[in-house]
Amino acid sequence: MEVNDALVENLCKLACLEFDAAGKQEIKKDLQNMIGFVEKLNELDLRDADPLLYMGEEVNVLREDIPENPLSRSEALVNAPYADNTYFKVPQVVKNPASSSGS
Repeated sequence: MEVNDALVENLCKLACLEFDAAGKQEIKKDLQNMIGFVEKLNELDLRDADPLLYMGEEVNVLREDIPENPLSRSEALVNAPYADNTYFKVPQVVKNPASSSGS
């Protein structure tokens, strides 16, 4: 795969990133190195290799997913720092642009 300026421009656009010319050249070089590494892996003969399911000998031990009675609303809200009788209250994170007056 060829890493050219158009590819770097497209990736920057998709990632919403801006770089100067030197930064784009550095990214281009890094991409070429990564693709070269992956292409090197494609040279391996893996016909007799078993798929690797776990990196170590340990296996995840998970509890059974058993349905239980959920918390009541009042039990869920009892430790909330801010709540009314129905909902958790949190600070507003996203402001509505239609309601702002620009000041």
